Amino acid sequence: MAIPLVAIVGRPNVGKSTFFNRVLSQRQAIVDAREGITRDRIYGETEWCAHPLRFIDTGGYIPEDLDVFNAAVREQAQEAMAEADLVLFMVDGRAAPTGSDQVLAQFVRESGKPYLLLVNKCDGLKYDDQVHQYHEFGLKDPMAISALNGRHTGDVLDAVLDKLELTQLPVDKDQDDSLRLAIVGMPNVGKSSLTNALLQKERTIVTPIAGTTRDAVDAYLKWHGHDITLVDTAGLRKLAKVKDRIEYYSTVRTQNTIDGSNVVLVLIDAVKGFGKQDKTIVDQVIRKGKGLILVVNKWDLIQKKTHTMKETTDEIRRQFKSLDHYPILYVSALNRQRIHKVLEVAWDVYVRSQNQLSTRRLNQQIEVMAGKNPPPAERGKVIRIKYVTQVSRQPTVIALYLNYPKLVRQSYKRYLENQLRSAFDLQGIPVKLSFRKK
Repeated sequence: MAIPLVAIVGRPNVGKSTFFNRVLSQRQAIVDAREGITRDRIYGETEWCAHPLRFIDTGGYIPEDLDVFNAAVREQAQEAMAEADLVLFMVDGRAAPTGSDQVLAQFVRESGKPYLLLVNKCDGLKYDDQVHQYHEFGLKDPMAISALNGRHTGDVLDAVLDKLELTQLPVDKDQDDSLRLAIVGMPNVGKSSLTNALLQKERTIVTPIAGTTRDAVDAYLKWHGHDITLVDTAGLRKLAKVKDRIEYYSTVRTQNTIDGSNVVLVLIDAVKGFGKQDKTIVDQVIRKGKGLILVVNKWDLIQKKTHTMKETTDEIRRQFKSLDHYPILYVSALNRQRIHKVLEVAWDVYVRSQNQLSTRRLNQQIEVMAGKNPPPAERGKVIRIKYVTQVSRQPTVIALYLNYPKLVRQSYKRYLENQLRSAFDLQGIPVKLSFRKK
């Protein structure tokens, strides 16, 4: 049985993201006193009385506003209502009903979906009378709540289960492993466009303005029977250039998204080329031990000759030697050119990262490698590799037990890594060799 979807809708600054974070028990959506911080639909999962529930946080709904962001946010909120099993319509208990509230109430009625009217910012008993002014909407049983201090949150979740008629406990099922695929890169390289192209629908807001995406936005898709979670993230800039606190929180969210992902797509702009900040992002992903694919977007804007792709790949790898071991793809998210390759390669990298290397084969391989090219003696000491085994997956850590681990030269460590990568097909996966005393 599919997990029920609950959409939280309302005009700007009524407390939707605060409530969303409250029920998820974590700061997943960015919250600020300024209006219009949330733009895309943000998904999160929680459990109440053993029932899993998925919530959708939406941007503040402003009817008939021609601003590019507000129009896109409005569309996202309407799509959230359309796909939800239940709508939580939130209003501000400290303010009188507005025209925007009236329009949204009409939408909620017309949707035909089960709903709850939540009158937020009722932080104590003295504010509970505020609910009566919202009876004019013709919506049943408004509930006084406080998202900020958690007042009546449990009652709301109980009411959600009642409305969805979830009375029986769900049957536990072993879930298959699913790929969590993060899309990261500098601002305006086309991360949201790529997300929408892979989903084949407008899931995240795309504008030419850098910094449109603020939160890390999850989207779910089935690909050849496999579950994949795509995470669109905010653009990463040098921290010294981040002045606005919203952008700072967006950057923190993106860093956390990298931590929680299996494979990371690092997008670069084909027109701007592979720059210093792109190298920093790639370095960061490798350091965190995540599977990595470099995706060169906007390839349709490049004047191409016969060997343009190969020459560009060679140039990128010349600039950043570590990328020798990672796939480089050339796509156009706008024209959906070579988009199918992204999920194919990402799944291959994910499967490789899940594999446990055979200890027997590792030791056989090391014996062959050391026979061809033995570790050079250092300070009159003969270095011998006694035993090898894989001690960790994601990141892949291979432990080598030696008599003098501290005397192994850096050049020989590189030789061992390159040989092991070739022998065991570790393309796209960071590999760390740990030299230990036997």
